[in-house]
Amino acid sequence: MGLLAGKTALITGGGTGIGLASAVRLAAEGAHVFLTGRRRAELDAAARTIGPAATAVAGDVSDPADLDRVCQAVRDRGKGLDVLFANAAVAEFRTLEQVTEEHFDTLFGINVRGVLFTVQKALPLLNPGASVILNGSINGDTGAAAMGVYAASKAAVRSFARTWANELKDRGIRVNVVAPGPTETPGLMGLVPEAQRPAFRQGLAAKVPLGRLARPEEVAAVVAFLASDQSSYMTGSCLYVDGGANQI
Repeated sequence: MGLLAGKTALITGGGTGIGLASAVRLAAEGAHVFLTGRRRAELDAAARTIGPAATAVAGDVSDPADLDRVCQAVRDRGKGLDVLFANAAVAEFRTLEQVTEEHFDTLFGINVRGVLFTVQKALPLLNPGASVILNGSINGDTGAAAMGVYAASKAAVRSFARTWANELKDRGIRVNVVAPGPTETPGLMGLVPEAQRPAFRQGLAAKVPLGRLARPEEVAAVVAFLASDQSSYMTGSCLYVDGGANQI
């Protein structure tokens, strides 16, 4: 019996990276996992990888109509929702001088608005004692150059967790944040041109006390912990999976 036997989970941004690794892990722990994301082909491939324990529903978290469709798919299964991992996010390097309205709207539309309305629309589906997990970032605590809008969006996510943990406590619903450091994902590597990626990876790893980037599976292990009863006395918390980058 896995840690999540008989449970139902929903993961946004579930087609690649941390979302996919978390879906694989939660399914291995016994959960039925709903995956959503903007790219149908990646979602379908993810669902095939996981097998019958996964259901893929394409959708954009910044689009309320798409969120309604995703929630309806969960509702149709008839078992509610025990785990919600609001993972979908985007990033892009822009200094203060380079920030445009489009850049701001895209990052806040997915990273902040998308998280808020994902959780809000899932509220009627959440079973008593459910676990809500928000994907934060160590950038929410730091002032890395050219990451101002992204960092602000992740600071907002951290703030949401504190408030929602307070608001949902009477339903026994826990809300926590997982804050990854640099993680080997297509999203992170996609921030720079392919030719620059080896140097980019090396530069990031040099800033981490453990001397390397995280594997998505390492973040997924913490997501599984927060999803399960093993973290039953945790809410409003933030767990750093950063190799010591923001800790030492």
